[in-house]
Amino acid sequence: MSLNSARLRSALALATILTAQLMLTMDFLIVLVALPKIQTELGFTPAGLSWVPNAFALAFGGLLLLGGRLGDIYGQVKAFKIGIAIFVAASLLGGVAGIPLLLIAARVLQGMGAALAGPSVLALITTMARDETERNRGLSLFISISSVGASVGLILGGALTDLLSWRWSLLINVPIGAVVLVLIGRLVKETDPKPARLDIAGALTATLGSVALVYAFISAAEHGWTAASTVVSFAISVGLLVSFFRIETLAAEPLLDLSLLQNRPRLGGLAVMAIIVGMHFSMLFLIVQYLQKVLGFAPLAAGLAYLPLSVTIFTISPAMPRFIVRFGPRPLLAVGGVLVAASFVGFAMLDGDSSYFPDVFVPLVVHAVGVALIFAPGTVAIMEGVPDEHAGAASGLLQMDQQVGGALGLAIIAAVYAGNSMPSEFTIGLGTAFAVAAAVSLLATVIAIRTVRRKRPSTGTEIPEPQAVHF
Repeated sequence: MSLNSARLRSALALATILTAQLMLTMDFLIVLVALPKIQTELGFTPAGLSWVPNAFALAFGGLLLLGGRLGDIYGQVKAFKIGIAIFVAASLLGGVAGIPLLLIAARVLQGMGAALAGPSVLALITTMARDETERNRGLSLFISISSVGASVGLILGGALTDLLSWRWSLLINVPIGAVVLVLIGRLVKETDPKPARLDIAGALTATLGSVALVYAFISAAEHGWTAASTVVSFAISVGLLVSFFRIETLAAEPLLDLSLLQNRPRLGGLAVMAIIVGMHFSMLFLIVQYLQKVLGFAPLAAGLAYLPLSVTIFTISPAMPRFIVRFGPRPLLAVGGVLVAASFVGFAMLDGDSSYFPDVFVPLVVHAVGVALIFAPGTVAIMEGVPDEHAGAASGLLQMDQQVGGALGLAIIAAVYAGNSMPSEFTIGLGTAFAVAAAVSLLATVIAIRTVRRKRPSTGTEIPEPQAVHF
């Protein structure tokens, strides 16, 4: 094979993998803009609608560590192909769903496919690079794709919902995924398998425990806190999550190395990240409905309305490494939590007479500054001091923390909203929900101040790129 042919093959392989990464990154938000249409057509309740994004996030986050382990054991290409195949089939199922339960089941399967394929993306970019230059180029493109995926997802989801149907926010994955499946096996060589034991029990108890906890909050909103379904769900979630930690303690090759949780600053960083991502998810969930149901925005316009959020985060993020070196993570996390809380105070004032500018626009920009001050410093607080041999496990823990924390936070705020809302008026209950979100965001500030180290990182500190955050 000539040098030019090898370069072309390598470039096509990288483009194929990055296309898959963009598809997986967009999935959460491309559906978000379509939520009002989905609710109207399929008859979701206000609390039940939160399952559309949450079913994906829970399955993805809960099975992420297992997916990474499967790629190591059986080969990254095989794991990637199976994951994409599941994701594509689930997208087709969701696109033709006629009842809420079928759509939620499809979202769960999408999350499972993403959890299997997602961890293989970085591994394949690294292993198929022929030299350091190609590796760095691939990683830079991966970071860029992950960053723009959020905005592309919102705008594309709005355009598809406007021009065709909400179903195309799922069906678009079918032709794209099919092309990826055809090309990947022909362009990328399989990695060497690394036999190891699978911690299936750990993966199941972690995922099902998280699902039971989210269901408990949604049940509380729909049936009350003392309802049998609510009480039983909370009890099951506690039992499963306690079992998960017990299993991880005894397993010869645990899914989660519990030694990573014995570091107080890391625990604080994980708590702050989970809280803020959860509140971020809840803002996206409620504001997209407010824009369409109250302000009358079309889906595409609603997607474009989030651009100030994305642009602000993209503008601030490049400066974060310098801020972290100068100030350390703790003050940035604390200020970020306060700004996110302030944004929710602004959102809590929205009513039927509010307008996009300044009533939505200003809190949106404040929120963007707040989360930008948390994502990178939170990643540093979590990853700092992790031995090289545990870097992959810590990265997986970070992504799991974001996804499961995001789903749980969304479930809590959606439950608060549903418990105070009225079917005929969307804004009723909005103030209470955002007030609770503001209080929870301030809790993140308190945790950061009390747990994250004051010392500044040395000038040689490497600032890890936040992963799997949806903006």
